[in-house]
Amino acid sequence: MFSGFMVNAWEIGTVVAIVAGVVGFFVVLRGAAFPAHAIPKGAFAGAAGANLIGVNPLVGLGVMSFLAALGISSLGRRGRADAVTALALVMMLALGAAFVSQSTEYEPQIFSLLFGEVLGVSSGQLTTVAILGAVCITAVAVLYKRLMLTSLLPEMAAARGVRPFGIEMAFLVIVAGVTTMTVPVVGALLMFALMIGPPAAARCLTDRPGRALLGSVVIALVTVWAALACAYAMNWPVGFFVGIFGAAWYGVGRTYISWSRHASTRRFRSMRMDGT
Repeated sequence: MFSGFMVNAWEIGTVVAIVAGVVGFFVVLRGAAFPAHAIPKGAFAGAAGANLIGVNPLVGLGVMSFLAALGISSLGRRGRADAVTALALVMMLALGAAFVSQSTEYEPQIFSLLFGEVLGVSSGQLTTVAILGAVCITAVAVLYKRLMLTSLLPEMAAARGVRPFGIEMAFLVIVAGVTTMTVPVVGALLMFALMIGPPAAARCLTDRPGRALLGSVVIALVTVWAALACAYAMNWPVGFFVGIFGAAWYGVGRTYISWSRHASTRRFRSMRMDGT
């Protein structure tokens, strides 16, 4: 489990989990789950188009991710953000279907962008993912205070001169960068689960942003590591376990909230009875 090709899988899975945990925390905090869902799936069209013209699919994936991020943020400013995001997703999926239909041969690399190929990554891919991950984490660190302010107190952010549109566009560009680095590992269809499940669970477990951010990273790491171990032992797709464990963590978080509310209610009633 810790030799040969699995070493690269553990290393690249760890990098992806850390970045997805950090960026996913702000995706959940800002209510940007729909754009985070649309960008990686729509970016598949870029990979398919690049494959059609003989260019590295990762180049097309990156270009389409950034174009989708810029388009969604720009058009969403002038109309309903959910409608703009949905239309952008539909358009990109239509382009992807058209590009794939024009291809004369089956390309496993394109298929892997949908479902991931973490067990087949090379050392060269690890370097690329690590660099892109470091860039995304650095960008989040630079924008951290403004992201927190515009997410939790948008009116105060506007009063302090912080431009919500600029922060939103910058954040979606970061999501596009994460898409480019993570989709080849966990796939476009399941990267969304890694960016939403662990952060949403962490927010259920604590109200403090710093602890929730740290918890998001820890849960994402446990999710990826457990998924790799189960995939190796059972010979099932890694993405399947990422999706299942991500949903399970959120279920644990919601259960904790229900238990906490019930315990608080019981304590309150007990205090009232003691007071009377």
